[in-house]
Amino acid sequence: MKVTTDACLFGAWVSTEIQKTGERKESALDIGCGTGLLSLMLAQKNNIAIDAVEIDSNAAEQAKENVSVSPWHDQIHVHHTDVLAFRTTKQYDRILSNPPFYEGELRSARQQKNTAHHDEGLTLNLLFPFIQKHLADNGIFFLLLPTKREKDFENLLVQFGFSLYKKIAVRQTVKHEPFRLLLEVGKKQTGSTVLADMSIKNENNEYTPEFVELLKDYYLYL
Repeated sequence: MKVTTDACLFGAWVSTEIQKTGERKESALDIGCGTGLLSLMLAQKNNIAIDAVEIDSNAAEQAKENVSVSPWHDQIHVHHTDVLAFRTTKQYDRILSNPPFYEGELRSARQQKNTAHHDEGLTLNLLFPFIQKHLADNGIFFLLLPTKREKDFENLLVQFGFSLYKKIAVRQTVKHEPFRLLLEVGKKQTGSTVLADMSIKNENNEYTPEFVELLKDYYLYL
């Protein structure tokens, strides 16, 4: 499972957004943690207990190893299970997920890649009721989605009574159309949504100041 630039951006953005609130935050849930990237980025800047759930055995073992050798091993507990079978009575202050992108599209010959990138049991339709059940009333959940899933996402917001707090449209470069959405959602109705735009690289194929500001504490060469 490769570490992608947009996943790194998502992790840095979530970590920063959580810091901004200044509220007491006791627990977080990382759904589909892969090798632990997002949980580790979150723990690096936030004193918060994290349950990281991953269905793939190889990825879960790698996540456990990565967490064990990190300075934040006491904050993160990796669970090797399908999140839909994850038994917990917790109401999480923060939930984050980089869910399968390609529901209903062509599959790879590799089952592991299918599970990571396609629905393979975890669709948005299943993810939303789980989040509704396990998100605290004042909690926030964060999603990374491709722009083409925006309509599906909006329909589920209405269906489950969530409110969209922030939506950041991400472009590969300033010349490209948005390809990812950084989404911040909660149960409380605010009546307004913060909309913004971000590019990873500028017209000279260099990282933009916004990208550098978010990732400088994670990318050693920035």
